[in-house]
Formats: sequence, structure tokens, C-alpha cells
Amino acid sequence: MLMTPVKSDVFVIVDVQNDFCPGGALAVPDGATVIPVINRLAGSFPHIIATQDWHPAGHRSFASAHPGKKPFETTELTYGPQILWPDHCIQGTPGAEFHPALSIPRCELVLRKGFHEQIDSYSAFFENDRRTQTGLEGYLRERGFTRIFLAGLATDFCVLYSALDARRAGFELFIIEDACRGIDLNDSVAAAWDTMARAGANRIVSNDLGTGG
Repeated sequence: MLMTPVKSDVFVIVDVQNDFCPGGALAVPDGATVIPVINRLAGSFPHIIATQDWHPAGHRSFASAHPGKKPFETTELTYGPQILWPDHCIQGTPGAEFHPALSIPRCELVLRKGFHEQIDSYSAFFENDRRTQTGLEGYLRERGFTRIFLAGLATDFCVLYSALDARRAGFELFIIEDACRGIDLNDSVAAAWDTMARAGANRIVSNDLGTGG
């Protein structure tokens, strides 16, 4: 059945930034293919939020901050295991900017995450220490939103963690499959979909959505 977005729905677009798209420092395979889908959907939603990875130079999640370590190795930080990444989405750099093809002029909030130097942040709700909140949950509740429609990059990291936290917070959640792409480390995309399903997330495609207002 076709779903029509209503005023209590919000479209959350995760990290559609240059560094996560082809040619970027941490490119998600086929990452840019989500953009036309997101642009089309953006016209259907009355409310839109976008997240933006926003790291300071020398962030502790960067392999370059750990002598002898390489990207995609794992290390222990104060909050537990952390995958080390290539330097990416550094504040104020072109790589941190939204992809120029992304067109979401009615976006009401840009939420920046990962700006604490010692803590990475996958989720739009919590930093990776699982204690430091971004403020998104409170914002959504204050605005009266009850259903979240989630899209963006990457399925197996920032989309996954955002989805799980949305469900823990009690929001009804729909993940738009053809508006997401993953990094897929050791079949992590399939594992992410399974984990999100078990958490109660609904998996849909863009054609399941009608025109809202």
C-alpha cells in the first residue's frame, strides 16, 4: 500500500557528503546513486533533517592519529573498539560539504556529529561512547515527530546506528532501501539489515511513498 508522508513524519538524510561519495576520502561504493532518489523524495516530506559528519583534524577515529595503524584496522579507545578510518569529513574542507548534487532546500535542521576529538559518532542520536547525546531525540520530541524515514550513507554504519537508536527511543522507523548504500566490510551490509529488522525497523523502497504535504 502506498504511504503518504504526514506532518508528524520526518525525513532524516544521513551524511550525503563528498568524502562518502565517489572520489572522496572514504567513498561508499555507488554512494552517489542515493542522491537522485533522495532529491525526489525530499519533495514529498513536510519536514527534513540532514546529518553531517564533522571531524576536527587529528580525530581519534583516524588511522593517521595512531602511529603504525592503517585504515580499517581496529583499536581500543576509552569507550571500546573503534575501526580506524582514513582522514575524512574534516571541518571546513570540501570533503565535509554535502554533495553538490544533493538538493534539499527545505531542510529544517543540519545536525553535525563527530566533532568531539576523542569520540567517533556513527549515530545521529549518540556519540560512540553511547552516553554523549547529539540532541536529536529531544528535538524530534519537541517538534512532535513520531515517524522517521531514514536514508543516506552508509547502511552498515551511520544509517544502522541511527536506526537502532531511533527504535530504542521509541520512534516508528522506515528505512528506504534504494536511498541507502553501504561500505560492506565482511558482509556488514547484510548483517546491518538483519540487525535493523530485528530491532523493529521497517524496510521499504522509494516507490512505496506517495506525495505528502
